[in-house]
Amino acid sequence: MLIALPLLVIPVVIYAIVILTGVVGTGGVAAAEQALRDPLFSIPMVSGSSWNIGSGDLILFLSLILLFFELLKSTSSQKVAIVNHALSMILFVACIVAFLLFKGFATSTFFLILTMIMLDVLAGFIVTIISARKDLEFGAG
Repeated sequence: MLIALPLLVIPVVIYAIVILTGVVGTGGVAAAEQALRDPLFSIPMVSGSSWNIGSGDLILFLSLILLFFELLKSTSSQKVAIVNHALSMILFVACIVAFLLFKGFATSTFFLILTMIMLDVLAGFIVTIISARKDLEFGAG
């Protein structure tokens, strides 16, 4: 049953931890949003400039990797894939509610995570519909 859990719940939880620890701390929402932008480390580039990487960047990077694996999972025709699609839809609805109603979640970082979740939901349903149509055509022919 753990296979049915959408992988994109991981960056959402990490994002919520970053935001909530900033909000619960002394800084509030502004400090939490700044924590997403503040560089955790820098990588010197050949051009002489530095590439600053913050926690928001790392969360987005993780989200992109997990989106790739979610898209691979969506091509499965097992029964667990249907449960995964339903849970992805629930995650999408919960994230859009958080984006619209909670201050710390109305950021570009969370919007991009929300967009990845939406793409996962769409890909899951599109792949399911296309595979069902092919099964129907094959059975009728």
